[in-house]
Amino acid sequence: MPQRSIVLATRNPGKLREIRQVLSDLPVEVTSLAVHERIPQPAETGRTFAENARQKALYYARATGQWCLADDSGLEVDALNGAPGVRSARYAAEAVDAGADRKTIDAANNARLLADLDPVDDDKRTARFVCHLALADPEGVLLEACGTVEGRIARQPRGSNGFGYDPLFLLPKLGRTAAELSPEQKNAISHRGQAVRELARALAGLLAHGP
Repeated sequence: MPQRSIVLATRNPGKLREIRQVLSDLPVEVTSLAVHERIPQPAETGRTFAENARQKALYYARATGQWCLADDSGLEVDALNGAPGVRSARYAAEAVDAGADRKTIDAANNARLLADLDPVDDDKRTARFVCHLALADPEGVLLEACGTVEGRIARQPRGSNGFGYDPLFLLPKLGRTAAELSPEQKNAISHRGQAVRELARALAGLLAHGP
């Protein structure tokens, strides 16, 4: 079976690494937007993770002429009425300079989340990570998948693995945050790992029979 090139609609190396790991058994070569730097970012106008994933997948598939896999994911905190939600990546946008690197942005987002939840009791700090994936070619969306994982927001960061809100996302059954897990442990239970495995099963059939 010939290898299929797929552009992952992100410049986030953490997401690229996680998705490559789950798709490693399929005949695909996954690259990121780092090799398509001249393509401007689209406006994310969707009200849900699913809408944003579809928009990004179609936009970059048409811009590159290739299959594109787009992920829109984020954190929903019950005590904040579902925030930061679709604004997870830019929750503290006003606190960082334009062009700030991912590490700086993540730190600002985590700091705001801790501040917003400071008066909330531990048992009310429930939250979930949500991931929606869409795979598109220039003509339309080919496949979609979704995954979620439940947890609670810790009172201080723990762990040095992962990215984003991982140091604050506590998995009560494990007694560890997502950032305290190895990449393999995280992929086994994470929202993105669930979604990519679901998509991988459908993608295997698509690759075998052709679109």
